[in-house]
Amino acid sequence: MDTRRTIVLVDDLRSFVDGRSAEVARTSTAGAELLHRYRDRRLDELWLDHDLGGDDTIWPVVEVLERAAFDKRPFDVGVINVHSANPAGAAKIAQVLRRWGYRVHVASGSTDVGYLDGPA
Repeated sequence: MDTRRTIVLVDDLRSFVDGRSAEVARTSTAGAELLHRYRDRRLDELWLDHDLGGDDTIWPVVEVLERAAFDKRPFDVGVINVHSANPAGAAKIAQVLRRWGYRVHVASGSTDVGYLDGPA
């Protein structure tokens, strides 16, 4: 049996600094597609950044989570970590997802994620 944790990171620039195994999406479209792959599977950790470059934000991914909960089939996520450097965006994400019963931790400034190749 595989005991590794299942982790998804949606962030346009950052990665896990400790090299932990995770599936990474760099855009909201890729994040929503990746989330759909976990529709009927346990996801231990979901890490969300608010601003994903240009006009792209995390909101399409949040909408996927909301729709699932609205349909009474929320995703099985252990914890959603919002690690955005945008405080207002992080607070709004947490508020919305908590409303739907998801366990959310605001992890702004987390040292778990960083720019491995330096900021773009």
